[in-house]
Amino acid sequence: MKRTHLPLNGLRVLDAAARHLSFTRAADELAVTPAAVGQQIRALEDLLGVVLFRRTSKGLELTDEAVSGLDAIREGFLRFEEGVQAMQAGQSSHVYTIACPRDFFAAWLSPRLAAFRLTSPQLRFALIGSDGETDFTEANLDLAVRWAEGPGDLEGVALGETGTLVVVAPNASAEAPWIGWPGDHAPDGDSREAQFSVGDAGTAISAAAAGLGKARVPLLLGEAAVAAGRVRALGPVENCRRGYWLVAPMPQWRQKKVKALVAALTAAEPDGFPQVSGNL
Repeated sequence: MKRTHLPLNGLRVLDAAARHLSFTRAADELAVTPAAVGQQIRALEDLLGVVLFRRTSKGLELTDEAVSGLDAIREGFLRFEEGVQAMQAGQSSHVYTIACPRDFFAAWLSPRLAAFRLTSPQLRFALIGSDGETDFTEANLDLAVRWAEGPGDLEGVALGETGTLVVVAPNASAEAPWIGWPGDHAPDGDSREAQFSVGDAGTAISAAAAGLGKARVPLLLGEAAVAAGRVRALGPVENCRRGYWLVAPMPQWRQKKVKALVAALTAAEPDGFPQVSGNL
């Protein structure tokens, strides 16, 4: 008999009926009717081609054929329980593996992970730098942060407010040249090409702070730099279709540990975290 065709429901009923030697008490344990227990036993007997119970004046008795297989069946169910417990233990693990753009981790995610860890000092984090579509299976990820228009085919939630902010060094002119990065190659409304190009928004902010120009960057990164006094904002927050999304496939998204972290990262901002209004 193929493993995939094992009559697990019938074997579970057999185990209960054999322990109680009563279809009624087995039904009570399994929260079904005695008739349903009898049907499962008859179906199992038909499938196996053996008789499992005999009715006597003293009640039910197991046949020799039933007795010969019960120990192995019960051991199998114990192993099932061990397997389920192992999977549940993995789900409640205190280790998080997260793929995240390095600049976003430095400016936004790291202080929030630190605050989350204060609630459970045993938590551990494994961070993987990523600016693209990291494979969840290959990297054994719990979560990923992506700069995107939405979660795509994954489960996800937006982190913080969307929008972009143009930043420049505190003493620099608003006419400073543009600094380009992959998320903002050639800013709209300006015919000049970027005179300085970098690899990500965090580096664009550093370049702007150094006086190399102005950069349009994600609001969540720009507001942290403004709050730290590294740069100043030019104009109000601008609308943007992209934002930072916390994403995961459905199996990971359902895990208790993932739900806890998602709730912490999407909760109202505690005092002390940088915030920027749309009227800068």
